[in-house]
Parts: sequence; structure tokens; C-alpha cells
Amino acid sequence: MERLIVLDTETTGIKPSEGHRIIEIGCIEIINRQITKNNEYHEYIQPNRNVGDSVRIHGITDKFLTKKPKFKEVVEEFLAYIKETTLIIHNAPFDLGFLNHELKLIGINERIEDKCNIIDSLELSKKQRPGTLHNLDSLCRRFKIDSSARIVHGALLDVQILAQVYLAMTGGQSTLFGNDKTINKQANNIIRINNAIGKIKIIYANKKELAEHANYFKKL
Repeated sequence: MERLIVLDTETTGIKPSEGHRIIEIGCIEIINRQITKNNEYHEYIQPNRNVGDSVRIHGITDKFLTKKPKFKEVVEEFLAYIKETTLIIHNAPFDLGFLNHELKLIGINERIEDKCNIIDSLELSKKQRPGTLHNLDSLCRRFKIDSSARIVHGALLDVQILAQVYLAMTGGQSTLFGNDKTINKQANNIIRINNAIGKIKIIYANKKELAEHANYFKKL
């Protein structure tokens, strides 16, 4: 069973090195290329600072975040949710940088990428179609995915959209027969042809037959 987690964060700014923090984490699950229902992870986080100008991007206000939990209060549940999975993240260095910074602030030196495999859907898109736009809105237009509800950025809404984009980007059979067991079964049912059948006896023409053959073409 392949379990993928599509992950996104919203933050108070661009760089954690400038004191910016995570204010929202959204995750949804994909199992065997199906988006599961009722098993998402979503949390708003009180960042211990003002959201500032970033409110124009995500619409999350200081007042709204006042009584939300701090990162250290949700980290255990969050890490359990993503444990030993593959994370699908659009522009992974950004989100991983913030998540690892939050972990470090509470004394956890292990990085998210030490716990999970990472697929950066932004880099995947660049490889598939270099020279085109690769932001989420552009990918929605490319794959005809409805993003009309995306008036502002939101971690949960964005992962719901990104999950559909990722499945469209990676569409098709993962293997020729579906899975390895089927392949082995198909291989075991193959009837092998005896190599000796290919050793055909060659009979050469004698002198008389060669002479008659030559005489036939002379008449033509």
C-alpha cells in the first residue's frame, strides 16, 4: 500500500531566519492513487508574533489565531500523521525550511526529510514542461482542475487542489500489469518453446536440380 501525504503550510512571511513562523498546516492522504476521505490533518497555529502584511495572502488574522495552539502542542500528532510516508510538497524547500525551523525551536534537531521521502511537485512540473509556468494556478489551468474557491491561499484548500494536480501529473499505470505479484504470475504461466524446435534441417539441391533451375531461367 503506497501512502502519500500532500502537505502545505501558511506562514507570517518568507524566511524563518527573519523570525517568521508557521500559522497553518494542511495535509491530506493519497492511498494507491486515491484521495482518502475523513483522514486529513489540519491545524491553525499561534505563532507568537503578528502576521503582518502576509494577511493579504492568506487572510488569517492575528485575532483569529489568538487562542489557537502553539506548534509544540500539535507537533506530536503532526509527526505521527506524516511518519514514514512520502510527502508531496509544491516548492518543498520553503515548507521544509519552516517546519524544520519550528522543530528546532522546540529542541527537535531531526529534520522532516530525515523522517519522510519528499517529492517536490514544482520540480516535477519543471522537468515535465520546462519553460512554462509552474505555480498552482497555472497547473490547475493546464490539467483543467477547478480552483475557483482559491480566493486566498489556505493550506488545506491548497493541498486538496495539489493532490488532484499531482495525480494528473503522474497519471497512468505504475507498472505494466498493475503489481509485481501479477507480473510474476504472468511470467509463471508463459509456455516456454523448446530451443531445439528452431534447429531446422537444411536440404541442399543436387547437381541435376541446380542444372534444371539454371536452364529454366535461360528459357525465361
